[in-house]
Amino acid sequence: MRRLLPAALTALALGALAAPASAEPAPTPGDPAYTQRDLQNIADAYGRVDGEGGQLQNPAYLPALVAASTQTSVDQLLTQVASPTHPALTAGAVVPGWNVGNPLRAGWNGTRGVSRKVSFTNRYGALLRGTVYKPKPGAVDPYTGRELKGPFPGVVLTEGSVQGSEGMYAWLAEDLAERGYVVLTYDVQGQGTSETLPHQGPLPFCDPVATPEDGEMTGCPGVPSQQLSNFVVGTEDALDFFTSRANPFRRSFDSSPDPHPATPGRTTRIAIIGHSMGAAAVSKVQGTDKRVAAVVALDKLTGPSSDGPLDGSGNRPVVPALAVQSEYGFTVSPWLLSGGSSLNPEPSPDGPDPMRERASGYDAWRAAGVDSMLVVPRASTHLEYTDIPLVLPASRYGQDLTSVYVQRWLDRYLKHRDNTDALLGSSFRYLEPTGDGVWSPVRLHRDDLLSFYYCSAYGIHTPDGLASDGDVADVGC
Repeated sequence: MRRLLPAALTALALGALAAPASAEPAPTPGDPAYTQRDLQNIADAYGRVDGEGGQLQNPAYLPALVAASTQTSVDQLLTQVASPTHPALTAGAVVPGWNVGNPLRAGWNGTRGVSRKVSFTNRYGALLRGTVYKPKPGAVDPYTGRELKGPFPGVVLTEGSVQGSEGMYAWLAEDLAERGYVVLTYDVQGQGTSETLPHQGPLPFCDPVATPEDGEMTGCPGVPSQQLSNFVVGTEDALDFFTSRANPFRRSFDSSPDPHPATPGRTTRIAIIGHSMGAAAVSKVQGTDKRVAAVVALDKLTGPSSDGPLDGSGNRPVVPALAVQSEYGFTVSPWLLSGGSSLNPEPSPDGPDPMRERASGYDAWRAAGVDSMLVVPRASTHLEYTDIPLVLPASRYGQDLTSVYVQRWLDRYLKHRDNTDALLGSSFRYLEPTGDGVWSPVRLHRDDLLSFYYCSAYGIHTPDGLASDGDVADVGC
């Protein structure tokens, strides 16, 4: 495991890696400038919908949304008709366009990469549906121009709760496939297009008043879908499918032992990524499943419980973890309600606590000495990591910034690239779809896109044996 050295040594490795100090002092709560800045931040939390180049500002978006929503709905209907005994009684199955994701990405399959629909059963017999992605044969990396040569590391992505669906996360799967990864997205039981009920024999099964019998499935396992165990079970069973011969892209996945694992005993090059309740699930699974080499938690990384640190009673930090966390939850609120957490805001008359986002999991990884990084995009919401059309809040570039950090984190811990300077850089290039099969470059300036309320921090081991430990954006970590 890559452990961090004591703080006394970190100064030797910081130098140019630390973010520069602000030229002018930031406004303080109560100042008119502070209130004005906060109002702008709130407005920017809707940037994906109405910002420059956003959904309402791109003339290609609405026509693409209508076409993609129609096609997706028809495809899902035909899939359900073909398997009538595996009903998906979900929003993703009945609401038109629920799984469409970003319609500007239509046409990705076969041009920028390859994807294929898959299905597999979980331990309760419920049919789960998903998609696997891989690089296009003979493709080159769109950022470096290097030829992509397999086999490739693997990624399993677990969606968020409240009827999240795999189509909402295709943006990240496609981005990773283009950079040389094999990726599985899927719907957990009871969400998206996956079966709602457990399945035993020829028909779905659910008997909530049944009593246990030897060898018999009893009760209604996996119901309701809004429970952490569904996402933990989903992640583990998805890993089983991904590493099995049933995965149609298994030959493209590098299943050979990793000779240089970041964590001793974790020799498979697989990362697990999760959002929301999926983030809580992957935070747990990384500590117990020896196939996992790295983890990415999208709002939020979850550490051990306060009454059982590192003793097995809570999530145990084991593999390198990237936490991308948001300023706001499902709704956007002023700074006076920034206490508690983004998902459960409370009054904060003294202003936001810069350390708030560290507390959920990052501090536990740092205390355990395991490589970790915390990124808080500015004006970001809990919906930042899902592609949802037109209405719900998300910042304009938070998703782009997230993709860049995920790519670089996995390059470091699955491909073992010495990319410290790139990971801690201040300017990133990203390719985003703009319609009609066009991917346009955008330049992301880190310090403009990270939160000025909450610290983004890192604690990583460098090849020369020293630990870099710092505040990414000089917010006061």
